[in-house]
Amino acid sequence: MNDKTDTRQQILEAAMNRIVHYGYGKTTMSEIASDCGMSAGNIYRFFASKIDIAEAMARKFNVELYQTYAEIARETIPAPDRLRKFFNHGLTHTFDAIQKDAKILEVAEVLSDERPLFFNEGLAQERIYLNQILEDGIAAGIFAPMEDVTFVSEMIQSALMKFRFPQLYSLLTLQKLRRELYGVLDILIAGLKHGVEFTKTPER
Repeated sequence: MNDKTDTRQQILEAAMNRIVHYGYGKTTMSEIASDCGMSAGNIYRFFASKIDIAEAMARKFNVELYQTYAEIARETIPAPDRLRKFFNHGLTHTFDAIQKDAKILEVAEVLSDERPLFFNEGLAQERIYLNQILEDGIAAGIFAPMEDVTFVSEMIQSALMKFRFPQLYSLLTLQKLRRELYGVLDILIAGLKHGVEFTKTPER
């Protein structure tokens, strides 16, 4: 890594340490700069605002998540098992992170309000892996043929949105969330196996 990359990493680590201790709202750019041993003005050379730091933190969190998603999508186990493993990993990964550092939830809430395109980008990335799983399931004769695999992936995401975003966990335990997740997945997988006629409605 070059010096600029090292400095960005230092800023992100300092921001993470301060935010998990004090919370996003009570953390200032000046405090992060001080923790890095640099001036407040210098930190703006790397990040234009605190929300940019929050987004960079979230992107770093997602790198490992997407890597595992890609590995699951390439596995040779049956497609239904891959779907269950895929969404269970996403739920567990996020739930454990929030349990470890509860104030990270504040970052997620701020990003959902101020950077909705960031979450849409993440969902689009997830659909790449979901499409692969669905296509493998169709090729193996496990899932019924689909006119538009990407549309089906998007509808699966919509049905499982509660388990994607920690703001929707409703203070349930991981065990109860998994029970709900597996129940919804069983219904979805049954539909995928027998074939469902999806009707696209015009966007408004």
